[in-house]
Amino acid sequence: MQSRAPRHEIRVTYRLEVPAVAGASLEAMAAKIASDQSTGTFTELPGETAEVKARCAARVVGLTELESAETPGFPRPGDPDGTRYLRGDAVIAYPLEAVGTDIAALMTITVGGVYSARGLSGVRVMDFDLPPEWACHPGPQFGISGSRALMGVPAGPMIASIIKPALGLTPAETAEVIGQLCAAGVDFIKDDEKLMSPGYSPLEERVAAIMPVIDAHEQKSGKRVLYAFGISSADPDQMMRNHDIVHAAGGRAAVININSVGYGGMSFLRKRSALCLHAHRNGWDILTRHPALGMEFRAYQKIWRLLGVDQFQVNGIAAKYWEPDESFVRSFDDCLTPIFSEADRALPVVCSGQWGGQAPETYARTGRRLDLMYLGGGGIHGHPMGPAAGVTAIRQAWEAAERGIPLAEFGESHPELAASLAKFGKG
Repeated sequence: MQSRAPRHEIRVTYRLEVPAVAGASLEAMAAKIASDQSTGTFTELPGETAEVKARCAARVVGLTELESAETPGFPRPGDPDGTRYLRGDAVIAYPLEAVGTDIAALMTITVGGVYSARGLSGVRVMDFDLPPEWACHPGPQFGISGSRALMGVPAGPMIASIIKPALGLTPAETAEVIGQLCAAGVDFIKDDEKLMSPGYSPLEERVAAIMPVIDAHEQKSGKRVLYAFGISSADPDQMMRNHDIVHAAGGRAAVININSVGYGGMSFLRKRSALCLHAHRNGWDILTRHPALGMEFRAYQKIWRLLGVDQFQVNGIAAKYWEPDESFVRSFDDCLTPIFSEADRALPVVCSGQWGGQAPETYARTGRRLDLMYLGGGGIHGHPMGPAAGVTAIRQAWEAAERGIPLAEFGESHPELAASLAKFGKG
């Protein structure tokens, strides 16, 4: 859809929609956005010289028309009956000199004001194409290879679980569940994103209860399960104190609610962090659920990866939430597509109602790639034969997927998978 941005230029792709009325066109709207978001305003200015425009003005460098629509993306009660709505993808180039490499500047100039433009019936940020100067951001500290090393999983999917019930367990009760999951053979366990430091389970007490279980399992089995603690806070100093509590106890990973801590909080943490950062994107749906508004994951995830996300939750096939499978597949691919180098890729975390039954389709639709974490919550804890069988069933499902054997057939000789199919397969 767009070529690589030349050096010293940032290109942003917008999906625009305008009513097909007199004086309105996609070309005019794209030009208006380029002007309003750089040197122009609603009237001509004596200071907006050719020299100023050459240095700082944005310009439209591409426009691809899409099929028009019969109804507007945004409510437009004043439009005449029968109005059609023109849709297309506009690529606008912003001079790097006018934006720089600061993320707040990027979001203010290229995103924030665009949604307020008059005359739109839809606008969505589809992609950022960033020049090499933007490689100044730290990116993932661990990424895919580092995550594999921390979990001791050199190849294949990394099998993970989450503490259930999500809220309500005391530190001692949580530690008991973790002991069961470690014995079950998981590679990774995480706090639920809603669990940070509530009164019934303060972070410091939870760390003190959990880490001895992790240590004991490593002494017994030789495998160190990677545990991610919820350390998010709107106060960067408090989040760093939370980080230090985990790190001092031998913890190696943290769950970060990226939309809640914000760009500044993530930047502050990454520059000082010794932990593998597992991103939960709760709140992203506010930005993307309306197809004519917000932001595509392709654009959204680039910023967070540049800021230092190592692992990125992306939902999954037949997820329990609203997101269609096609959106998951695109998100998975986005995480594995380099921005500047292979090192800035983030580990995609396949989650949301996963129990193993989705493994064959996940494997097929993501290009038979195994750089992924497969996260089961209820699919492990709710297995009729217990959590150990839940983990085994997921591993069996992935083995069947890789070998191209139908799950029902593979389940005939693998009772854990058969029980999983019997319980969860009906839905």
